Amino acid sequence: MGTGGYDAVVIGGGVMGAAVAYFLKGPAAFDGTVAVVERDPTYALGSTGRSVGGVRQQFSLAENIRLSLFGADFVKHADEHLAVDEAGAGIVFREQGYLFLASEEGLPALRENHALQTAEGAAIAAFDRDGLAARFPWLSVEEVAGGCFGERNEGWLDPHALLQAFRRKARALGAEFLKDEVTGLERAGGRIAAVHCAEAGRLPCAHVVNAAGPAAGRIAAMADIHLPVWPRKRQVFAFDCREDLAHLPLTVDPSGVYFRPEGAHFIGGKSPDPADDPECWDVEVDYTLFDEVLWPAWARRVPAFEAIKMMNAWAGHYEVNLLDHNAVIGPHPEVGNFHFVNGFSGHGLQQAPGAGRAIAELITTGGYQTIDLTRFGYARVAENRPLPERGIV
Repeated sequence: MGTGGYDAVVIGGGVMGAAVAYFLKGPAAFDGTVAVVERDPTYALGSTGRSVGGVRQQFSLAENIRLSLFGADFVKHADEHLAVDEAGAGIVFREQGYLFLASEEGLPALRENHALQTAEGAAIAAFDRDGLAARFPWLSVEEVAGGCFGERNEGWLDPHALLQAFRRKARALGAEFLKDEVTGLERAGGRIAAVHCAEAGRLPCAHVVNAAGPAAGRIAAMADIHLPVWPRKRQVFAFDCREDLAHLPLTVDPSGVYFRPEGAHFIGGKSPDPADDPECWDVEVDYTLFDEVLWPAWARRVPAFEAIKMMNAWAGHYEVNLLDHNAVIGPHPEVGNFHFVNGFSGHGLQQAPGAGRAIAELITTGGYQTIDLTRFGYARVAENRPLPERGIV
């Protein structure tokens, strides 16, 4: 574009924004200039680095399953995609699976989800109560009616490693990363004419991508666009256990409490009840959650967890789409060069490869070429038409 502007400005340099930049300059072969604006390139408080790095296909919507199947395949071949100067991506995928447990009440939904997941090609095994006890002898099946386990393509990785790999490769392909803060969007009728930054000033642009994570609602409001995506705090606790249970999958209890191994230790947490989940920008930890909610639930589910010791804790933010806990992806219907890639509500890391590819396809070809994400478009927000996802952790 020249004259101090860019053909595409990506607002937010976390894993989602970095993935968009990579897919634009790499697989999509976008011949325009790309800038990623990130106010904190240390990512100290960013959602990416504070996530637990999960990858799974156990969702209730086909689009989420497809996005995460692609994400799993991408990270398993990250060295092929993201190597720079023969240096690999440095991503280790712990393919130990997810184990979702269901009560009698939740069993019909679990079975319905499982049927869709397997139809979409996900390798998910279903178990009744006795089958769980036989397959997972460390597990107490009290008050559990059944469960599903990801045999392949489920597990976890280091989220910071994936972010940095995307960032390094995007820069090597020609994308620019600017340490700056977006202060305004200049809207001219049916398009965004420029992005205004605190340091760089006015940046004329042909395309804008909102990849601002928990701040996505604020960014959209700069263009007089309503986007119901706001930060919700999530807390993670690290603990030690005397028994060697490093082979465990990431396990989600019917109560919503989850845990997984982390090296020689464990991490876990629980999303709060929606009625007690206010907008929140701080990262302070409420340690009573460990003693009053998490530890008792873990001990009920895994007898070995009756004797554990808390080691550390941190908090981060989900970018929650308050409409339906699903992503908003694609252009605004009236501001066609303003693209959303927001509101993943806790499953953004694993879907960043698929979402980044989708945005690159839209910008370069005008339509989806691989996974049709039309149902995730902004139209449902404008029409207040929720598309709910059951598999939120």
